[in-house]
Amino acid sequence: MKKLRLFTPGPTMVPEDVMLEIAQPMFHHRTAEYREMAKEIHGLLQYLFQTKAMCLTFTGSGSSAAEAAIVGCCPPGHKALVVRNGKFAERWAKVCATFGIDHTPLDIEWGHGAKVQDISKAMDADPKIDTVIVVHSETSTAALSDVEGIAKLTRDRGAILIVDGITAVGAIPVKMDEWGVDAYITGSQKAMMLPPGLGFAAISDRAWERIDSGKMPTLYNDLKAYRKSMETFDAPYTPNVPLVRGTHYVLRSVKERTLEAIWAETAMLAKGTRAAAEALGLKVYPADPVDSVTAMLVPDSVDEGKLRKTMRGKYGFQIAGGQGDLKGKIIRFSHMGYVDAFDTIGAMAALEFTLKGQGYPVTLGAGVAAAQAVFASAMD
Repeated sequence: MKKLRLFTPGPTMVPEDVMLEIAQPMFHHRTAEYREMAKEIHGLLQYLFQTKAMCLTFTGSGSSAAEAAIVGCCPPGHKALVVRNGKFAERWAKVCATFGIDHTPLDIEWGHGAKVQDISKAMDADPKIDTVIVVHSETSTAALSDVEGIAKLTRDRGAILIVDGITAVGAIPVKMDEWGVDAYITGSQKAMMLPPGLGFAAISDRAWERIDSGKMPTLYNDLKAYRKSMETFDAPYTPNVPLVRGTHYVLRSVKERTLEAIWAETAMLAKGTRAAAEALGLKVYPADPVDSVTAMLVPDSVDEGKLRKTMRGKYGFQIAGGQGDLKGKIIRFSHMGYVDAFDTIGAMAALEFTLKGQGYPVTLGAGVAAAQAVFASAMD
């Protein structure tokens, strides 16, 4: 049996001990046992988001938490600016359109992150904008936005900031309270090293004031219902009990290891992977690269679909391709969760073999050596 190493930016690899924890016997959620676990999870999520705000757990993907935050924070009478710089950023504009939320899209070239001047210019052009929606780490392009700077701007202007942190939270620095973000969301299947199925949202007091100021047509993802249940650390609807148990287990280990150590390792893995790409003559795609995911442009002489198929079928490394306009043009490697330097060195070796197999000029070991040099320096 060939070992499969998952390098896709979601789902990511799940550690064996986490899978065993999830596989423990089922128990009922309307019990003191569940409420005690949910109470501890809440505190651990506050550590993960670096906030004192209320943190909610949704049975659904990260998109469920994002939809809840967007819909709840944008009742009638408010207008959102939605930064669109990738496939997932475009999804949040679709949420606004679906629920009839007044919004203006701000299109930024794919591969670029949102910057303060982009947001400032758009808000200057339309004084009605009082909500900004931005993706911290755009998974589809591996581009990083300046959330810290944007948060300062929105605070100064009295606007609410909603951040998609799905491939940011738990992988790269996220400091919700220090920066002044009003709603941060993430999902279980990324840096949290869990199967898909849970979404998480941290909601500030400023955001709750907005949420309480109006009503939107929502039921299952109603933030107010989740807040009411949190009074007793319960859930408004049947939760995914095994994944909640897994969340409890993972977050304990994250706090024990510390976020700072995780952020440093993620940055090291990204730096080593980018160094390997350069050594192999491959171009890193985004102009503003994020550390949680690396995207490389595929050379014209290389068949991207065949490359990914070979890496998975022959060498046991599953990576991601491009989405939307980038389909067939880039490959993506995750640096989140249960991967380390030695997994990454193996992925670079498999990439070298695969490129060479398609006739691309490769000096075997060049990419591996470049990554090793970065890792050796960081581990010294």
